[in-house]
Amino acid sequence: MNNNTQRTENPASRFPTIRPVAPAAILGWLRAGWHDCRQGGLASLFYGACFAAAGWLMQMVFAKAYALFAGLTTGFLLLGPFLALGLYDLSRRIEHGEPPQLAPTLAAWRQNLANVGLFAAVLAVVLLVWARASIVVFALFFAGGLPTFADVVRTVLTFEQADFALVYFAVGGFFATFVFAISVVALPLMLDRKTDAITAAIASLVACGRNPGTMLLWAACIVVLVSMGFATLFFGLIVTMPLVGHATWHAYRDLVDHDDSPEQGNRH
Repeated sequence: MNNNTQRTENPASRFPTIRPVAPAAILGWLRAGWHDCRQGGLASLFYGACFAAAGWLMQMVFAKAYALFAGLTTGFLLLGPFLALGLYDLSRRIEHGEPPQLAPTLAAWRQNLANVGLFAAVLAVVLLVWARASIVVFALFFAGGLPTFADVVRTVLTFEQADFALVYFAVGGFFATFVFAISVVALPLMLDRKTDAITAAIASLVACGRNPGTMLLWAACIVVLVSMGFATLFFGLIVTMPLVGHATWHAYRDLVDHDDSPEQGNRH
């Protein structure tokens, strides 16, 4: 009777086993991510182009409101895990030997719609709070009105208002750290195992807590790759964002033990 009870338990609700991973594994994630970029071809580049197009659109819409643009640009990074869902699905298909076709990945979110939607809503709320916080920080340090982009660059580079840069990046870093901590393996886990959003977010937190050095270094790599994309007027995102997305899938594969997956459980 107990065995029957265990068999009827939803395997997707089981908490995944998180493994310790050395920092050296990051190079493997990037190599595997680059391999998937090459295998994915136009499908991978399509998602990169979507990231770049989003950056160009925000630049046009908020060209004269740089305080808001700065917040939304950073918020754009906060929503990155959700936007990269199609890239995770591409990597999964390549891993399973399936053709890396774009069309099926466009609806990858439908496989676990309720939980992916809930997680996306949380990220959207964080984005909106950060956008508002960004405006408040600008208003506190630029009492004469919102500055131009040139004013902001001059202020940061010349240390004219070092306290502004310190506060702004500290606040932004808090939000980015929070999102990274709850999402580093969350969406790949929801896609791969149909895990609920709360379990997936807690699993991400556990992964960060169990591998603080590795996760800190991985976060720094993501920042560098995204910054390269931004520094090239968003053109670089066409390549760097697919690389980050595919590499994140392989990070998930290393961090989460496969032996306790629903598929493995059904085989026993």
